[in-house]
Amino acid sequence: MTTKGQADILIEIVQYFETYIFENHIHSSITVNSKLKNYKINPIVVKYLSKVLENDYTPQGVAKALFYPRVLGTSINTIFGTRIQNMFVELQIAEGSLIKGMDIEFIDKTDNRRKWCQLKSGPNTINSEDVKPLIAKFTKTIHLARTNKALSNINNNDFIVGVLYGDVDELSMHYKVIDKTHPVFIGKDFWHRLTGFPNFYSGLVKSLHELIDNLDTQDLINEGVEQLTKEIEVSPLFDFKAP
Repeated sequence: MTTKGQADILIEIVQYFETYIFENHIHSSITVNSKLKNYKINPIVVKYLSKVLENDYTPQGVAKALFYPRVLGTSINTIFGTRIQNMFVELQIAEGSLIKGMDIEFIDKTDNRRKWCQLKSGPNTINSEDVKPLIAKFTKTIHLARTNKALSNINNNDFIVGVLYGDVDELSMHYKVIDKTHPVFIGKDFWHRLTGFPNFYSGLVKSLHELIDNLDTQDLINEGVEQLTKEIEVSPLFDFKAP
């Protein structure tokens, strides 16, 4: 797919993370997640969480109860999941798959066979109820693909799950069940097969940590909470008057 060296690919991925994942998240935190209209509010839960955070029911406590989980959980995970698949295609590390249900396609650099891959973030990112449908989808896809003469020699090992980070011993039992039928490649092994460089994963982790150390996130949380607090103070949705 690419004749670029390891250092070149690392630089491109790190730059992509900086622009489309981290900076996007920072921008979204201030411009989207600091707006009250972007939340669906459970008044009982949010009052309880304000009490947990501030030992009182206050506009700032409510703001923190809304803002913290969105920014530190949902928002970054959504951005990460959305952008990673695009990153592989845009940087020409892999191709977007033409087969329904698969995320990317690439030539496995360790066996020189084409792989159709579903991407997953980490070693615990599927539930037990996801296992049978995923295997069934793979089986159906293989049967359909074999109707194409060009793909007649494909087998179960060509349809894989690629887990972006972690080690084999960290894989959940759900992934291990899938691995009995379709290979689950994780962390170092997955990135080696994808790029052709055995130590690419460790280099990527190191480079991303260096990037993160130099990101300007000063006052991100405080600024977002402050903006949200101001909206909550004047919102008719809340009554902070003492009983």
